Amino acid sequence: LVPTFAIGLHFNWTADLIALVALLGSARFFLALAGMDVGTSFGGIGSSREMMIGALAEPAMLLMAFTVALVAGSTQLSNIVAFVDQLNAVEAAGVEPMAHPLAGQVQRLRPDVVTETDQHAKYQANAAQVEAGLYLVPKVIE
Repeated sequence: LVPTFAIGLHFNWTADLIALVALLGSARFFLALAGMDVGTSFGGIGSSREMMIGALAEPAMLLMAFTVALVAGSTQLSNIVAFVDQLNAVEAAGVEPMAHPLAGQVQRLRPDVVTETDQHAKYQANAAQVEAGLYLVPKVIE
């Protein structure tokens, strides 16, 4: 059974977030496998690109999904959807959006003053070769 987002499903015990992640992961694996099965270099390039994008995008999606599951207290999709519906039922019309976590507070900053003097001449005194305030190094690549 394919997991779906709904409340009160007859087979809600099968509509699990972990099953959905496994279904999407196996689909990505078989898509990359089909790309490599062609036997051309373009199929390999496409498969490696697909796996790279998946390696970059899927951890962020999984972190978000399992954070919602942790807050909802269950990995069953019907319970997560019920929790989101419960959150949507909260009246938030008069709540002012926060543009900054320290809204209405003063953030104390240190004064922007120079605390150290320029000592480049002292440091360059130890160098083997210096010209116009720059370190000279031997040429490595010919």
